[in-house]
Amino acid sequence: MFSGGSYDEVKRWLLMFLNSHAKRENPRVEAVLDDDDGRQGRSYGAWLRFGPHGSRLMEFDYQEVAQHRGELAWCTALAERVRREARELLTGSTAANVRAR
Repeated sequence: MFSGGSYDEVKRWLLMFLNSHAKRENPRVEAVLDDDDGRQGRSYGAWLRFGPHGSRLMEFDYQEVAQHRGELAWCTALAERVRREARELLTGSTAANVRAR
């Protein structure tokens, strides 16, 4: 399908993919990419944000994402990972809000 691409093209695709699948758990969850220049051309760091709460940092190798982003099985596994992270984030933020009351 559409594998490969420049670092910036793959970065845009990854951000859209992460947001698309995280928002299936809750439309207010947002994916954020790390802007660390040390990653440029090599990797991506991303986390999910829900209000003031954030998920663990997810690491992605540029070459791996570029090579596999056109493969259904790889994308399915990544979608499951993102949705699991979103559910954990939502569960944690709900627990934090309940304790704060």
